[in-house]
Amino acid sequence: MAVPAGAATQPARATTTSTVTAGATALALPRVKVPSALPTVAPAMTYRVQAGDTVSHIALRTGASVSAIVQANGLDSRAFIRVGQMLRIPVPGSAAPVAAPAPSGTAARTHTVAAGETVSGLAARYRSSVSAITSANGLNSRALIRIGQRLTIPAGGSAGAPSAPAPAAPAPSAPQAGGSHTVASGETVSGLAARYGTSVSAIVSANRLNSRALIFVGQRLTIPGAGSGTGAAPAPTSPSAGPLVPDSFLGRTYPQQVVAAANANKATLNAMSVPSRAEMQSIVAATARDMGVDPALALAIAQAESGFDARAVSPANALGTMQVIPSSGEWASNLVGRRLNLLNPRDNVVAGVAILRQLVRTAPNQYPAIAGYYQGLAGVLRDGMYADTRTYVAKIKTNMAQYR
Repeated sequence: MAVPAGAATQPARATTTSTVTAGATALALPRVKVPSALPTVAPAMTYRVQAGDTVSHIALRTGASVSAIVQANGLDSRAFIRVGQMLRIPVPGSAAPVAAPAPSGTAARTHTVAAGETVSGLAARYRSSVSAITSANGLNSRALIRIGQRLTIPAGGSAGAPSAPAPAAPAPSAPQAGGSHTVASGETVSGLAARYGTSVSAIVSANRLNSRALIFVGQRLTIPGAGSGTGAAPAPTSPSAGPLVPDSFLGRTYPQQVVAAANANKATLNAMSVPSRAEMQSIVAATARDMGVDPALALAIAQAESGFDARAVSPANALGTMQVIPSSGEWASNLVGRRLNLLNPRDNVVAGVAILRQLVRTAPNQYPAIAGYYQGLAGVLRDGMYADTRTYVAKIKTNMAQYR
C-alpha cells in the first residue's frame, strides 16, 4: 500500500488477501519540514517551487489553504506546479482570496481522540484537511488514530472552530437531504461522502456522474441523504453473500463511511471490464520502466498488495492493484501532473509507481523506501521499522528475486 506522509500509529493493515499484510489506501509521503512559527509577512508573499513540492505541502508550511493558492495563481483543478515557478501565497486572515483563513493567534491546535472519531471527521470538523493532519502527526496512509491520542490539528479554519472535542464529532454544517456543495481543490466524492455522512453511490447517482466519479473544482454537487438516520448509506451487498467488502480485518473494524465507500468502489469495479492478473503484471512492469522505477520492485509491491488483482478493495478503501487510498491518489496526481482515477487499472498502477518512485528518490536507500510504502517514510525515519514492517520488507525482497 502506498502511504502519505508519516508513520503508522498502528502496525496492522487491511488487505484483500490472506497473504498480503499491506492494504491501506494512503501512500507514504516524505517527511515535510514545518517551521515552528510562521514568519510575519505582508498580505501576500511569494514562494519559489522546489523539487518535490506540491500545493498541499506549501499550504501546510505557509498556513494558507490549497484553494487560496490555486485561486491566487490561476492554477487548474490539478493544482499542478513546476520547479522554479514563483507562486503568490495569500496570507491567512488577510484580504487575499483565502478560502479557509487560519484562526488568529495560533498556527495549530491539539485534539484528544475520542471513541468513534476518524481523521476525515476531524478534518471536516476543524476545517483542516486529511493530508494536513496525517502529515502533522506522522500518520500512515490509513490515517489510523487511537482513543486518547493527542493530535496536532494544523490551522485551516475560522477562529470559531471548536478547540475541544464534543462527545460526537459531526461534520460542520452538514447539508440536509438535497443540500449542495461547491467542490474545492483536492476534494473527491469518497471524501465528501465521508464528510457529509452519505455514500459515494448516492452522490454519483444524484449528480449523474460516470463510473469514475470524477468531479472538478467549482462544480456544484447535490449531497443527498445527509442528516437522515445513521449518516451513511449501508454498504452495497450481493444478493446472497452480504457486503462485498467486510467492515473489519485482523481485529480492526473500520468506520461505516469508509466501508460504505469501499463497497461502492468494489461494486463499480465488479461492474467494469478489467485486465486479467497476468495483464496487470505486464502493465506494472511496463509502467515502472516508463517511469524510471525498477520493474522488479514495482512487481514485488503489486504482488504483495493485491496479487495483481485490479478489483481488489480493502475495508480501509485501498483500491486496485497497488492498493492506493483516495487521499494518496490525490498526492500521486500532483506528482505526475494530471488527475488520476484510481478505479482505472492503468491509472491505479501509475499512482502506486509514482509514490514508489518518490520514496526511492527520498529515502536513504531501498530498504526504508520499501518500508515507507507500508508504514510511511517519515515514521520509518523517525521511529524505525515496526516488526510487521520488517516482515513486509523481507517479503518484498523475496518477491523481487523472482522478477530478476
